[in-house]
Amino acid sequence: MRCVIARYPFELTKSGVLASMKGVKPEIVTGDSVTIGRRRYPVKQVGQVITRQDRRDFSSGEVVRAMTRLGFTCHEQPETAPVGIPTPLRTASALLGGTAW
Repeated sequence: MRCVIARYPFELTKSGVLASMKGVKPEIVTGDSVTIGRRRYPVKQVGQVITRQDRRDFSSGEVVRAMTRLGFTCHEQPETAPVGIPTPLRTASALLGGTAW
C-alpha cells in the first residue's frame, strides 16, 4: 500500500511492518499506540522504524492512518490504572519514603 509520511511516499505492507518491528522492544506508551503482533508500540516509535526518519519529521496521525489502512489496531490513549490501585511507580515511591499520593 502506498502512503505518504512526512511528505515522502512509502510502499508499506503488513508483512513488511511485522518484519521491521520483529525484535524491537516497545517503549513506554504515553500517547497514541498501535498493536503489532502481541506488542503495543508508541506510533512515533513505529514510524521511526519503518521510515528511518526522525520522529519530529512526521505526526502520529500520519502513522495511525497508515497502520489502520494496513489492518493494525490503533489506540488513542494508554490504559491507565484506576484511582486507588497502586501503580509500580506509586509503590516504589511509598517504599522509598515518598508520599503515597
